[in-house]
Amino acid sequence: MRTYDLSPLMRSTIGFDRIGRLLDMAARPTEEALAYPPYNIEKSGEDAYRITMAVAGFAPAELTVTLSEGSLVISGRHGDEPQGQTFLHRGIAARAFERRFDLADTIKVVDSRLENGLLHVNLVREIPEAKKPRQIAIVTTPATGLTIGQDTTATSQAA
Repeated sequence: MRTYDLSPLMRSTIGFDRIGRLLDMAARPTEEALAYPPYNIEKSGEDAYRITMAVAGFAPAELTVTLSEGSLVISGRHGDEPQGQTFLHRGIAARAFERRFDLADTIKVVDSRLENGLLHVNLVREIPEAKKPRQIAIVTTPATGLTIGQDTTATSQAA
């Protein structure tokens, strides 16, 4: 696998440390981290998104959805398994997980729902009024009747 040195790019930037971390993390995903639990990211509207994660077998009390410093962390931990259970085949994963999603500053978490073994986390992009594009009015000044190069002092002294 190739590694990229981003330090030449970071020498001339200020405040973009998070971008460097994101690129570094994206370059090193593990197979296990990509596989469990499976999830979808959908765009459900102009400024609306939804993360859907398959969490079959998890109760709502065993799941946590946390937003901290621009990172959405979804984790699941099963409680203790009942004693005396013997499995002939165990195909349903019962392992703990933690999945992290880095969100832009304008993305807000609306809600989360567990429905039919799927955890839905709804997100919306809210652009603050100060960051929205705005049109600047062009002010015109009335013409004074002067021509280019005309001496205004001579005109005012004659009056």
